Amino acid sequence: MEPYSDLLIEREGDTLTIWMNKPERRNVLTLGHLGELLRAFAEAGDSDATGVILAAKGPTFCAGHDFADLAGQDLASARRLFELCTRMMDTMQSIPQPVVARVHALATGAGCQLVATADLAVASEAAFFCTPGGGGGLFCTTPMVAVGRAIGRKRALEMALSGDPIDARTAESWGLINYVVPDDELESATQMLLQRVTRGSAASKGIGKRAFYQQIDLGQDEAYDYAIEVMSKASQIPDAQEGFAAFLEKRSPQWKSSNHEAT
Repeated sequence: MEPYSDLLIEREGDTLTIWMNKPERRNVLTLGHLGELLRAFAEAGDSDATGVILAAKGPTFCAGHDFADLAGQDLASARRLFELCTRMMDTMQSIPQPVVARVHALATGAGCQLVATADLAVASEAAFFCTPGGGGGLFCTTPMVAVGRAIGRKRALEMALSGDPIDARTAESWGLINYVVPDDELESATQMLLQRVTRGSAASKGIGKRAFYQQIDLGQDEAYDYAIEVMSKASQIPDAQEGFAAFLEKRSPQWKSSNHEAT
């Protein structure tokens, strides 16, 4: 398997941690870095890990896109960059495992988009979040797809138009992250959240995660039609039947299915 140059992949028990590992460049999302993240999330999705953490080394979580990939480039080159970034973000949400972003410092531009795209996020009190295009020459249009869906229109436009950073407490109250904790509790709080959200059947959870993203932007009637079909089919998988039997027999369930049965 080709080694990573911009990432560090660690496995501990059932948890896979994807580290952005270019601290000297503030984990900027170069074309190479985006390609490696795409591959890492795809490989995580194919693994038997039950949960994934996205973390970063160095003083910055992620500084967003590398302007060197855009300066002097033509339209086709710019389009390829943003299409690659979008494929990576979509892959994060399409894999069956819950993905938790562990944010210890500044997440800006497409780095803020990473946090908004992750299924869940925990941040330290030292973290800040920013979509700085409003104060520059390129509006953060693609990051706002994810950020706007996480925090709503008014707050998203305030972030996008002003370019001003928000602190972790504000990010928590706006719904960009799930929890903010003291710096020295970030690792344990992230692990505790991941443990909570990986209980139960991995196969059922994978089906549910994918269905959530499919239905969340549909109209209510269409969403219910879709959800009825998904949940009806999901009731037939072995883990669902085992859950029913265990409840009725007043015993602990024995899950047998894997993430891959969520496809």
